[in-house]
Amino acid sequence: MRERTIGGRAVSAVGLGGMPMSIEGRPDAERSIATVHAALEAGVTLIDTADAYHLKAGEVGHNEELIARALREYGSGAADVLVATKGGHLRPGDGTWTLNGDPQYVKRAAKESARRLGVEAIGLYQFHRPDPAVPYAESVGALSELLDEGVILMAGISNADVTQIDVAQEVLGGRLVSVQNQFSPAFRSSLPELERCAELGIAFLPWSPLGGIANAKDLAEHHGAFQQVADEVGVSVHRVTLAWELALAPVVVPIPGASRPESIRDSAAAADLDLTAEQVARLSA
Repeated sequence: MRERTIGGRAVSAVGLGGMPMSIEGRPDAERSIATVHAALEAGVTLIDTADAYHLKAGEVGHNEELIARALREYGSGAADVLVATKGGHLRPGDGTWTLNGDPQYVKRAAKESARRLGVEAIGLYQFHRPDPAVPYAESVGALSELLDEGVILMAGISNADVTQIDVAQEVLGGRLVSVQNQFSPAFRSSLPELERCAELGIAFLPWSPLGGIANAKDLAEHHGAFQQVADEVGVSVHRVTLAWELALAPVVVPIPGASRPESIRDSAAAADLDLTAEQVARLSA
């Protein structure tokens, strides 16, 4: 599989989003682990998770622990995998989401994530979502301290706008390596952030790159051009969608969620799909 870089570290051009394995409709642990193993066998070396990816109130870190178990059981072949996790966005377990950007909380959350992942230092830790009750620079300042303390090796942010990207880059002293925002054919409002990341050489990680768990199956129905191109090249519309995102900038690394081995195998193959300039332009239009 072709590679891209995050903070100078080579990763697969398509990653795996672990969220569907731990929220509503999640599969049993065995199928989830089989999905992670299928991703690794397909060449995926970036796995995205978060402490908030869980279903019930008492399950904080469910997905982190699941990913850690899958990597342990895979053995030495998982040594090159970069696990990216996030903190600062909470799920009480009643279907709602809350925010906590307090720097001390973010630091505690990172240390708990490291414990659940079974690592001395988290490969990539991202501030999950801005908290209006806390100045953004203060929340990101926690990432700077975590870097200095060696709790995390690289720092990123998620759900950020262009101004917040610039603030984070300044607060971190140029050490910001990734921005994880929603981006898909149906959700293109993060294009300015993608373009800013390309200018700065920072990885842009689209979450829900296929439109989200509920909408991925409707790609062909609502975005006819993508199905048209898929028919032209003889692959799935999902694979074409990820290939289009990869073609937008060399910093883009989509992280499609998956809970079935066959899904991540198809997504991973997008890394090696070359669309023509005309096809990319048609899809972008």
